[in-house]
Amino acid sequence: MDDSPSALLRFLIPKLPFIAKTALWHSLWLSPTSSKWDLRTEITVRIIRSLLDNPKPTPLLEQQRWSVKDPGIKGKMWISKVTLAKPEEEDIRNILTEAIDSMDGGRGTYTVPAIVPVEAEWTGHRANVRYDRPRLDLSEAQHYEKLMAEVTSPVTILYLHGGAYYMMDPCSHRIPTSRLAHLSNGRCLSIRYRLAPQNPFPHALLDAFQAYLSLMYPPPDSFHEPVSASNIVFAGDSAGGNLSLALVQLILQINRSSTRKNMLFHRRTMDLPIPVPAGLAACCPWADISRCMPSLITNAQWDYLPAPMTNDAVSRFPHDAIWPTDPPRGDVFCDLSMLCHPLVSPLAAKDWTGSCPMWLGYGEEMLADEGKAVASLAAKQGVTVIWEQFEAMPHCFSMIFDQLPASRKYNKDWADFCGTIAGDTVGEGGAMETKGIWFTVKTCKETDVDVMSLAVCSQEEVEERMRRTKEAKMKGDEGEAKILPKL
Repeated sequence: MDDSPSALLRFLIPKLPFIAKTALWHSLWLSPTSSKWDLRTEITVRIIRSLLDNPKPTPLLEQQRWSVKDPGIKGKMWISKVTLAKPEEEDIRNILTEAIDSMDGGRGTYTVPAIVPVEAEWTGHRANVRYDRPRLDLSEAQHYEKLMAEVTSPVTILYLHGGAYYMMDPCSHRIPTSRLAHLSNGRCLSIRYRLAPQNPFPHALLDAFQAYLSLMYPPPDSFHEPVSASNIVFAGDSAGGNLSLALVQLILQINRSSTRKNMLFHRRTMDLPIPVPAGLAACCPWADISRCMPSLITNAQWDYLPAPMTNDAVSRFPHDAIWPTDPPRGDVFCDLSMLCHPLVSPLAAKDWTGSCPMWLGYGEEMLADEGKAVASLAAKQGVTVIWEQFEAMPHCFSMIFDQLPASRKYNKDWADFCGTIAGDTVGEGGAMETKGIWFTVKTCKETDVDVMSLAVCSQEEVEERMRRTKEAKMKGDEGEAKILPKL
């Protein structure tokens, strides 16, 4: 996709009648969402929705290349690009595959990933400069020193970007990560995990696991000093929220099932159990790759995500160098046999006992029910859960409409959780209690909700929904497991 001004004009001009009609209906209060949204939100959501429902989708590789295009670095952010060296030992891969197999009896099919160096960006807030201030001509080590000079908290956020597991990059998420760093007074390590479909599950999970261990046990020539798990927060949006939940679930599974007493990482012996991080803070996490929960239909009017479709209604992606895969795979992210695995779809996880505290923030969006199920189960099992949901807001709204009062409140609370749970004020979540809040869209008026009662389905019904959806997809009765953005 071309992102030049001329391309933008070519895109917008044919949509002018659509935009005019949307504006008219909104102004006359004829739109079902006009009482909740301002005109800008209404037009933006409808345009995004029309893009994602494109009957002539762009090939996956073209979408991927466009989404990882570096916009450059300027303004109120420090960026230090690093590569986390791969360990010589294979323990991290072996312990990962042991955990995967132990959770489903080894029944699923997946590709065992190679261990590779993980590229990442240290991200921090750069104060007292204009938004268009160019990046300084310094070495990456010097950029890291500048970044650390402005960090006033021990908080380190391991950030896992969204993008349906096949798009986006740390460079596409510099604005939200620099904002999180600023509002939490800490820093972010945003990693370039390997993307599907070229690198299906569990490639991204291995990269995230390696990054977490690298924070605590820095590889040779790292810029950073060892970081205590009590100062680390896993954070991410959408698919990155999925990966954050999966990473916590992986650590829990290793600790409860592994017969190992230790593991080797960069010639150092790490004792098990692996410490859990201080917290998890996920923005609209995509917890169910199978897409089976009721809010996919009931909340569709407030969202831009495409709804599940039958095979007959799905417009297939054009063939290109990366899709379909060889051998063919029914889902861009994973083999269909893995759809209900807890490390693929954390909605399927049955045990969150021992997890770090969680902050889960959603709009009134299509993915809300899967988040409610995860939050409710974790809270019932003794995990501290902060649940925040915003009326009439779409998926990842705080990143798209960052000037709305709801978005400002959302971003502040997201960062406050990170700063509190991993900073100097609480320490391991001792003073934080489970709490749920519903916010009205325009005034952000708060109403308390019972986190343990959030789930709209019993755990048994969730499992049955996921099982039926998986079976339908394996029979070919439905299209790709997630009807992906067709840009």
